[in-house]
Amino acid sequence: MKLLKIAMAGTLLISVASTTAFADPVKGQKLFIKKFKKSCGMNGAKFAAQHTQDEWESIQENGKFKEELMKICPDINENKIKDKWINHVYDFSYEYANDSGNVPSC
Repeated sequence: MKLLKIAMAGTLLISVASTTAFADPVKGQKLFIKKFKKSCGMNGAKFAAQHTQDEWESIQENGKFKEELMKICPDINENKIKDKWINHVYDFSYEYANDSGNVPSC
């Protein structure tokens, strides 16, 4: 019974980790441009620069990324944000945060 619980916990951990591992900052940039740039009223560089990498990481770990996206861009309709996009847009935001030294091309 204990071995079964460990195996199930391991499977859950791997599935969660693999979802994050497949997130892509390039895809996040494309999603931001296509889905949020107009409603947000700023380009992706300005959006990502709203926080440091540590701040973006903390927001994501606390499950507040969608909330923060809507706080920074209040004209975005919550129903238009698909959960499957969150990890990609987060990766984009983290990659181009104000302390990253990286500049996106959007």
